[in-house]
This record gives sequence, C-alpha cells and structure tokens, in this order.
Amino acid sequence: MGEYSWPTESQFKAMKEKVSELSGRGTEEVRVVVSPYRICPLGAHIDHQGGNVSAMTVNRGILLGFVPSGNPEVLVHSKQFAGEVKFRVDEAQHPKGIALKNSKIHASESSQIKKYSSWGNYARGALYALQSRGNHISQGFIGYICGSEGMDSSGLSSSAAVGVAYLLALESANNLMISPTENIEYDRVIENEYLGLKNGILDQSAILLSSYGCLTYMDCKTKEHCLIHPPKLLKDNKTEFQKAYKILLAFSGLRQALTTNPGYNYRVAECQEAARILLEASGNVEVEPRLCNVDPEFYEAHKSKLEHDLAKRAEHYFSENMRVRKGLEAWASGNLEEFGKLISASGLSSIKNYECGSEPLIQLYEILLKAPGVFGTRFSGAGFRGCCLAFVDTDHAEKAASFVRKEYLKLQPDLANHIEEKAVLICEAGDCAHVRKYTTH
Repeated sequence: MGEYSWPTESQFKAMKEKVSELSGRGTEEVRVVVSPYRICPLGAHIDHQGGNVSAMTVNRGILLGFVPSGNPEVLVHSKQFAGEVKFRVDEAQHPKGIALKNSKIHASESSQIKKYSSWGNYARGALYALQSRGNHISQGFIGYICGSEGMDSSGLSSSAAVGVAYLLALESANNLMISPTENIEYDRVIENEYLGLKNGILDQSAILLSSYGCLTYMDCKTKEHCLIHPPKLLKDNKTEFQKAYKILLAFSGLRQALTTNPGYNYRVAECQEAARILLEASGNVEVEPRLCNVDPEFYEAHKSKLEHDLAKRAEHYFSENMRVRKGLEAWASGNLEEFGKLISASGLSSIKNYECGSEPLIQLYEILLKAPGVFGTRFSGAGFRGCCLAFVDTDHAEKAASFVRKEYLKLQPDLANHIEEKAVLICEAGDCAHVRKYTTH
C-alpha cells in the first residue's frame, strides 16, 4: 500500500477512543475500516453497459471503527446521522421495501427504522449480501461510522464506500477471508438486489482494487482489471509525471440522493433500448441488450436506426470507451495534458450526449475549464448532484481552488454559501479499502 495521508494519526486515535467509549472495550481491541471515496477520470456512465472504465481513490472517505460484539448483535452509531442501527446477524434480511411491509420482520421497531435508521440500510444490506451467497455470519459488532466532512451525497460514491465498509467489518468480525473481487460482487448485491439501484460495478471496484499512485482499469463486461502504473518510479517510492498533480473536488451544494432521482435508472433503460435495437438490426436478438454486446462496426452500420435520444446515449458509450483506451496510454506515458483533455471531452459528452448534468454541475464544469492549471475536468458520479473533479497542476492548485470558489459564488450564491469553505477541496490519490487494527505510520 502507499503512503497514508488519510486517516491521520489523530483521526485514527479519535475513532478508536470513540468505539472504546461505546463498547466498554479497550482501544487496543478496536479495528478501523478505511474505505476511501473514488473518482472516475474516464469511463463515465458506461459501467452498467459493460464498458471500459478507469478509476482511482482519494485520501478522503468512510471510517468505520468497530469491535466484534461477541454475540449476534450489530449496534452502530453515526457521526452524521441521528439514532442507532441495531439488528441481529442470525435474522434473515430481506430487500428494502419488503422488510418493513412484513409484520414479522422488525415490526415492533419499523417506525424507529423509518424515522432514524434509514442510513442503516447499508449495514443490513451487507449482511443480506453475505447471507444470500452462503456465508455463515454468527457474530455482530459494535461500531461507529463517519464520513469525511461535507462529502456525503457528493458524487464520489460514498454509498459504495459505506457498503464496502460494512462488508469488511462483518467479515473481519467473523474471521472470513473474502477476496476483493468477491466483495465487488457483494457490494453489487447490496445496491442492485437489496436497494434496487441499477448501477454497475465501477464504484466498489475502484474502492477495493485501487493502489496508491496507479490508475485502475476495469472491463465491466469480463470483470478483468489491472493497475496502470505511472511511467517512472523514484527511489523514495513516489511516482513522477511530467508535472505533479493534485485532485480538485468542486462541490455544487446539491445533495439529492441518487436512489430518489429517477434520472439514473432512466438513462440505464435508454442505453439498454439502444442496445436492443442495434442487436436486432445486426441479427443478434438472443444476446443480452447491453451496449458492450454491440460490435463497434455494427454500431456504425446501424446507428441511423436509433431515434435522437437513444442515438446520443449510444454515441456517448462508444466514444467514452475510446477515450478510456487513449487515457490509459496517456497515464502510462505520464502525459497529464493529454489525459486531462480526454477527461474534459468525457465531461462534454456527459452533458451533450448522456444529458445527465444539472445546471449547477454544468456551471462548475465550465468554471473549472477556465481555472488556472487545470488539466481536465468532468462530473463526478451521475451528474445530477454532487461535485466535479479536476486534475490540476500542483503549483496552481490553491489558485485554481480560489478561482472556482469565487466564480461559483457569482452564479449560485445560495448553494455556494451553504457549503462555504468546503466548496473546493484539494486532494491526493488514495489507496484501497482495508481494515487496520493498529497504527502503521
């Protein structure tokens, strides 16, 4: 693993002390799941269609401190949300929407669940995922979870980071040896089967597979993945590009939860419909209607059969796949200028072809294009709320952040004032999700 710039020693210590206070156990018994947020420089909105994607984590995310409970009970408190989550691992879990309708399942506490503990759905979902795939879970945990300040609903896949955190905690408490690729599938079960969100596997893959300083590449059709290393390794184990970079995160102030916005699932359905028409035109009617199953030559030959909106969704998919391939080459050669141009082109296609951006996100994108030292920028996440990401020259990072804050305040004063000094963060690359028992700095 790479250098730990997050969590800091003080954050790690505070988490251990909080869990010790909640559980009555010694701090030496406390384990901490470090589950970072992810960015997707290239490969926007195509993972659910089996496309090629790139990703990396940043040095912010979810911390889940816990101790095994010694019994089947799970008890979790949150820094961000009120109430507590409490359930038993020897109870069968059911997909969200079924559990509260079934009077035999948590009937006596359903009102409390609705009022306080909707944030606990990911904990229950993690248990459901592990149970549904035949894992024996006998021991719960006592835990405390918190996310980096101001970054929930940010478009950095905080939901996947939470799901991964609960999976790792349950597995650690029960001494289960689960591979990262298995946990990618388990987190997919949480989001697709338990919560009913029709997203792909990019988010959890990035969180579980990334390595400090590398770009993670994944073929979402075959599930094959690899790490794209920077071009040069120095003696102190730091990597070097033509220019040093930071990751800029510019927040819109919009916080609508993805699962409550029909736009995401609607776009997925449009991509599937475009695939169905193209496959039918090429004589492959029995193939699953996903754009990854459409040969690019057949797309070029039959794309005129797609009506306007479906044609734009397909164009985004095929052009984004090409940008990913070119981006991997640029990253491997250390060419951040070319890498950045491809990111900005991805952002433009998200706006023009995928049509997923809200007005504040589009404004942020356009501001970042003009910011000093920015190599490239695009939305992070689905583009309906959250933030924009940008790769920026290290020497210009502070100046760029100041420029974005000032310009966004002019266009969206209400949203910008709401997030104030947290409107723009300067981050570094992160590492993969893991469990830490002791300090290793």
